[in-house]
Amino acid sequence: MSAGVSVRETPRLPPTRQETEGDSPEAVAARRLAREQRDALVRGVSSIDDMREAIKRAARGLPTIAAVPRLGSLDAKAFRARAAQGLPFLTSGLVNRWPLTALTPQTLREHYSHLPVRARVGDYINTAFATDRAMQDMSMLEYLELVASGAHELPPYLGNLELRELNRLCHWPTYFDKMGPPRFWLGPAGTVTPLHCDYDDNIFAQIWGTKRIFLSPPHHDEFLYPREANAILFGSPFDPEAPDFDKFPLARQALMIEVIVNPGDLLYVPAGWYHQVRALTFSLSSNRWARALPFALTGDTSLQRPAD
Repeated sequence: MSAGVSVRETPRLPPTRQETEGDSPEAVAARRLAREQRDALVRGVSSIDDMREAIKRAARGLPTIAAVPRLGSLDAKAFRARAAQGLPFLTSGLVNRWPLTALTPQTLREHYSHLPVRARVGDYINTAFATDRAMQDMSMLEYLELVASGAHELPPYLGNLELRELNRLCHWPTYFDKMGPPRFWLGPAGTVTPLHCDYDDNIFAQIWGTKRIFLSPPHHDEFLYPREANAILFGSPFDPEAPDFDKFPLARQALMIEVIVNPGDLLYVPAGWYHQVRALTFSLSSNRWARALPFALTGDTSLQRPAD
């Protein structure tokens, strides 16, 4: 290499914390308890378990819907009033004003190729909620070139990533009093996030492309064979796009609502609602989770954390 010429190295993401075979059951249980206590403190509740059960109880009183309603732009007051009903809905007129919507995949190559990313590569569907999820660290450019190569039957996916350089190009509404950081989801047609639920309210912005999402209400978890990843995240092995009712007979009773999200759409997913997401085209999405008592539990003082 010539003197005076330097190569810009791609910074790497911090390693993920994984349980090892040497972890004792006591150590695993202690970490789980500590995380649940932190989660409860952040959300202002005395118990995450009690919050989950309250969400499912409230869902049993919801009306059955066949489709996700599409609304116009909502201010914070109107959004919160609608969200308190405990049902998902779509809004429009906000996301398409974000500067990020004017960018293109080529922009990522030209201006953000150096960004470190953690890609889901290989069988990331069946390992989605495992501690050894199929993932690889690389640069944004390496990811885009990997996608272009078509080397994988299941297209590699950038999911649930913080890309802080893109944050300034998004103007999030103040619907939640407390929100987690924006997370970004990037990939070609065929990328999938399998069926799961988060026990936090969620706003999901579709920036480029189109996605198909299946939704199922919280109390139908009894039909979906849930598996705990952590106290606020549960996965399901059932695939609503290719239902195997011989293997999962109870799933016949689960309500599944299909919704297509288009560029500029903002989808509200209430806490506890199961959802599966597939990109139908090359797609960029972003979401934020609330870090507070879900809107569907507004007024439920039994869950409030006692003052110190």
